[in-house]
Amino acid sequence: MDIYGFTQEQQDFAAAVRSFCIKECGSREQLDLLTDHGAEQHNQELHERLARASYLGVSIPEEYGGSGGGLTEQVLLFEELWRGLAPVHGAGTSHTAAGIYKHYASEEQKKEVLGAICAGEVMSISISEPGAGSDAAAIVCKAERTDSGFRINGQKTWCSDAQFAKRILLVARTSRDERPHDGLTMLEVPADAPGLTIRPIATMGGNEVNDLFFTNVEVPASAVVGEEGGAWKQLMSGLNGERLVCAAQGLGMAQRTFDDLLAYVGEREQFGSKIGSFQALRHRIADLAIELESARALTYATTRRIESHIGSAAERMRAASMAKVKVTETAKKIALEGVQMMGGYGYCVEYGMERHLRMSIPPTIYAGTNEIQRDIIAGSYGLRPSARA
Repeated sequence: MDIYGFTQEQQDFAAAVRSFCIKECGSREQLDLLTDHGAEQHNQELHERLARASYLGVSIPEEYGGSGGGLTEQVLLFEELWRGLAPVHGAGTSHTAAGIYKHYASEEQKKEVLGAICAGEVMSISISEPGAGSDAAAIVCKAERTDSGFRINGQKTWCSDAQFAKRILLVARTSRDERPHDGLTMLEVPADAPGLTIRPIATMGGNEVNDLFFTNVEVPASAVVGEEGGAWKQLMSGLNGERLVCAAQGLGMAQRTFDDLLAYVGEREQFGSKIGSFQALRHRIADLAIELESARALTYATTRRIESHIGSAAERMRAASMAKVKVTETAKKIALEGVQMMGGYGYCVEYGMERHLRMSIPPTIYAGTNEIQRDIIAGSYGLRPSARA
């Protein structure tokens, strides 16, 4: 076992994923081909090769086609995929959806959907709306009861990976209750359902997110995932896993950025010396290394805490929020320092550091903004906003 307590099997798994990334997308030429020169963040063919290697089902039970691993294996997977720059953006949303299905779906739904995810199918999750971002209680997209199921009308936004997903796990309002978080239901919607329009949103990260427009979209009663009216509880129970996936991705991103920066300062010469020998840069590199190692320690300590149910539910939620904030902020800091230390080459597309910076920003926003995470952390210590705040 190593210092983080990984078994030999877990270490071998991480090494195998790393080798896969080096082989399949390790060169700039491969990445350009797989991503249309950076415009696309997901390559379905590569995603399916991951599935054939049995990596995508690492944390899905064996009876549904997975490998039966746990949260540690899932975190290792996403750290290595993002460290290897693998363009499989849909893997993250699919795993988050899988977590919800594992705990709340019917047996029939589990067999169908979890098996499809293991085989390489992408699933998306749609929660946010133009007027309901961090405030999910403000959701107004409506799913009305019909004789055969539900009729959905409304708009969703910032829906990751819907453009190549086969199914969308939609959170819609099925009733108006006294408490605004009640009355929300999860519904499985085919991405090609009549009446559903998926419209990409142009972002600095390329093609990642979408607006969804539902116009009299019909789904059967069997489309409900979990309990009707229970979506809020189901979402809350899955947040720790989602935040840890985000932290794992940020950790891989931070490590890759650090590796690339270290290689650059070890090769680049100015004034007759390698720039990595200059004290101004050596000390900054040392500080970044400390931040990176701290982020890794927090990520895997939190993984163990959640996986082993150590401490109270509130303590585990606080730890997941801390890991998400620390790691994503560290990834952004390393990328920003990398651009600065590399000078003109830092924002030159050829060297990749500018891509690292662009890709380090969205994780501080999605899966619950880092500002929301800080509110959760502060609230766990009994610090609540005043009535006038």
